[in-house]
Amino acid sequence: MVETFFKSIKAELMWRNKWDTRRQAEGAIFQYINGFYNSRRRHSSLGGKSPLAFERKAA
Repeated sequence: MVETFFKSIKAELMWRNKWDTRRQAEGAIFQYINGFYNSRRRHSSLGGKSPLAFERKAA
């Protein structure tokens, strides 16, 4: 599971960008994880739905 995450972040973020400082890279990684990855990836524990789709259905 972790290997899949690291491959995703490398392919979708790291290999497509270049940052001048480590702080900029850390900020981009934080934004990727909180803004995109966690909200859109599907979770088997949610019946194959993303957290956003699951919350919409529950509301």
